[in-house]
Amino acid sequence: MADVSVIRAERAWIDGAFRPAEVRIVDGVIAGVTRPGRSAEADAAASADLHVLGADEVLLPGLVDSHVHLDEPGRTDWEGFATGTAAAAAGGITTVFDMPLNSVPVTTTPEALAAKRAAAAGKLAVDVGYWGGAVPENLGRLRHLAGAGVVGFKCFLVPSGIDEFGHLDRAGLHAALTEIAAFDGLLIAHAEDEAHLHEAAVDVGAGPAGELGRHYDTFLRSRPPVSEEAAIGAVIDAARATGARAHIVHVADGQALDAIRAAKADGVRLTVETCPHYLTLSAEEVPDGASAFKCCPPIRGRANQDLLWEGVLDGTIDAIVSDHSPATLALKTAGGGDFGLAWGGIAGVQTGFASVWTEAARRGIPLESLLPLFTTGPARIAGMPGLGVIAPGVRANLTVFAPERSWTVDAHRLLYRHKLSPWDGRAMRGAVVTTVVGGTVVYRAGDDDARSRPGIELLAGADAGAAPATAAHPMREGATS
Repeated sequence: MADVSVIRAERAWIDGAFRPAEVRIVDGVIAGVTRPGRSAEADAAASADLHVLGADEVLLPGLVDSHVHLDEPGRTDWEGFATGTAAAAAGGITTVFDMPLNSVPVTTTPEALAAKRAAAAGKLAVDVGYWGGAVPENLGRLRHLAGAGVVGFKCFLVPSGIDEFGHLDRAGLHAALTEIAAFDGLLIAHAEDEAHLHEAAVDVGAGPAGELGRHYDTFLRSRPPVSEEAAIGAVIDAARATGARAHIVHVADGQALDAIRAAKADGVRLTVETCPHYLTLSAEEVPDGASAFKCCPPIRGRANQDLLWEGVLDGTIDAIVSDHSPATLALKTAGGGDFGLAWGGIAGVQTGFASVWTEAARRGIPLESLLPLFTTGPARIAGMPGLGVIAPGVRANLTVFAPERSWTVDAHRLLYRHKLSPWDGRAMRGAVVTTVVGGTVVYRAGDDDARSRPGIELLAGADAGAAPATAAHPMREGATS
């Protein structure tokens, strides 16, 4: 006999609006979505496991984060599938897409993807898909990696920071897009310009090992907006010339949005994302030596942040994703807070949604304006439009969220491997109450780990909306691990 449960909510995010709904789950799949109170559905609910949300709670599709670094295999001392996916669940996220670095090996061959998949087995608190990498060594063989199941290809236009993942020059960028266009794949690019960064490093007096000192302003000047603008322009030009699909990751420079708007209007197949740290943190508030705030491109000033919010509201920005990029405490604090020596990258998969909603509410922006950028937006970028929705036939990935509940970030209680966050001590508006993956509760507020590991892999070419035969039973509580 099938396991059946029903979730009843006065406000559920369905088809782009909040409405009352009863969501019926059978064997890990949403079997029906109806308005509460109809006799047939009421009879079904009476015979099922009924969960009624509180008056201050809303039912959301499980959030989707298309930009996460889980660092396994090879660098599990940085993060790993177990801790990273547990933290995602605590942040209301039910699907993440793992970047091809900083794992060892980097995901640039089918064999490396197989190693990553083997490492993930049994550890996934949420569903996981994979990006491949486009590096000088694998150009001409990207179709083979696509056939293995990656959803697209990440490239850097500047050195990535690790030797095993080389960057593409302008000729390499054009070659990668030409190759990918032949099978309608997607190239996603870290867009900074190497020449501008070199010039800026000279201007700020960077030391021989890259030392910049403890003042954030020096680091900020070492990665100027013109570097982003030049690289984004190069991606736009190459995408226009080849007809390929391109995506810009972690846009930090609000001034670059005008070129992005123009390219989209001109028919260039371009999407872009930004991140919670760019929308909620500002250069003016970064203390000296606070290398937890270091990322590349850098967090810029408040006026720039206003431009990014304009891009969120006018549709220029297609998704808000974490770029969860943790490292060891030793790496993050290298040089005693020297912004040139400390490793760049912000851990934010658990706090991203709440931090953005907190800032949006302060600006008078409704929750409805944000939700597509945390659900269907990232799902479409990853080529899996069946994710991030509440609809019959899709896997029962759901998030219960209390928009008005307040809490304060305590980095020591975050589920990351390393308890470091630039939001530490900040008051947040909006709390994740429960996260459901494939019908199984994997997280409830206050948990210190995932309750179970029902996550599945999502490979390109598969039906992301349909649940596999191994779907977990709906709304079953997992044992705390």
